[in-house]
Amino acid sequence: MSHDHDHDHDNELDPFAARVRALETILTQKGLIDPAAIDVIVDTYETKIGPRNGAKVVAKAWLDLDFAAWLKRDATAAIGSLGYTGRQGEHMQAVFNTADTHNLVVCTLCSCYPWSVLGLPPVWYKAPPYRSRAVIDPRGVLEEFGLTLPATTKIRVWDSTAELRYLVVPMRPKGTDGWSEEKLADLVTRDAMIGTGLARGPA
Repeated sequence: MSHDHDHDHDNELDPFAARVRALETILTQKGLIDPAAIDVIVDTYETKIGPRNGAKVVAKAWLDLDFAAWLKRDATAAIGSLGYTGRQGEHMQAVFNTADTHNLVVCTLCSCYPWSVLGLPPVWYKAPPYRSRAVIDPRGVLEEFGLTLPATTKIRVWDSTAELRYLVVPMRPKGTDGWSEEKLADLVTRDAMIGTGLARGPA
């Protein structure tokens, strides 16, 4: 389910989102806001600031075994120690990919998402097709994102709720020995931390 091409997603807005859209329309018509500027802000939080926080968490776990163990045991506290706390991220659990198991996160009821480490949720994460099919056919969904896993790899789906949200810790790419935490963080994508992708390779 690639977000790089069109889908017949049902993107009906919830009442709150509909009110926000109506307010944005009115303010735009009155010339009080610039839609392009709003788009830039949203993109910044969706693809840069938020996911960068999560990438730093993952990179630290790759380098620091004690931190990784803490992250497994109490993700909320471990993530909070780096200053990434706040709404939508009060109760976290980190799930680690292995050579045998791949983790995928979805919210089947709405769109619960850890804003403090991943920023704003992408549109496809909130879309009914993803929310329903990720549970029924996770392997097929991953293939639509361009991720084909070996038939022997187990796919475990985690359903986020208002009480608990998940962060996928992807496997560290080979060929990154001796890399700094900052350099490793550059390999960690938002999709890898949701489970719809893998960390980038060093190339």
